[in-house]
Amino acid sequence: MSTAFFPDAAPSRPIWLVTLADLALLLLGFFVLVMAHQGADRRAIVDGVRQGFAGTTTSLMKVAPDPSPVAAAAMFDFAAGSSALPTAPEAVIAWAREATRDRRVTVRVTGYADGSPADVDPVTGSAALLASDRARAIAAALADADALPRGRVTIASSVMPGRRGVYLTIAFAGERQ
Repeated sequence: MSTAFFPDAAPSRPIWLVTLADLALLLLGFFVLVMAHQGADRRAIVDGVRQGFAGTTTSLMKVAPDPSPVAAAAMFDFAAGSSALPTAPEAVIAWAREATRDRRVTVRVTGYADGSPADVDPVTGSAALLASDRARAIAAALADADALPRGRVTIASSVMPGRRGVYLTIAFAGERQ
C-alpha cells in the first residue's frame, strides 16, 4: 500500500475548542435566563424552586406578595463607612408616625451603600452589611420613638452606586387577617 491510498484528513478544530464553545453557549444561555427572569415575580420563582427540591409547598411557606409602595421618605449624608445617623431623625420620625397611623400600612426600611471601596463596613469590609447597619440604625431610632408599628416593619439592604442613605417606604397591605 502506498500513501496515495489514504486520503488527506479534512481540516478540523481541536477538541478543546469545541468544549470551549459549548461552555460559552451554556454561559450565554444562563445569562439569558437570568435576564428573562429579572422582572418575574420572585415569590413565584421561590415557590417553584421549593416545590422542585422539597416536593411540596406547605402553608407555612406561602408568603403574601409584597405590597406596592405608596409613599417614601429618606435620610442621606451618611459618612463613608459609617452607620451613625448624620442628623437627628425628627423629620423621619414625624413622617413615620403620620404614615403608620393606619393599621393596614407596612413599612420597609432599606439601607444603601454606594459600593465604593471607602463605603464598606470597617470590620468585615462588606458594603451589604454596612447598608443593613444603616437601615437598622434608622429602625432603632424609630422604634425608640415609638414610631414603628410592631410586626409591620421589614428591614432590607442594597448596594447601589451613588446611593448612601436609608429609604423608608410605606405600602398599603390591605386588611389584616
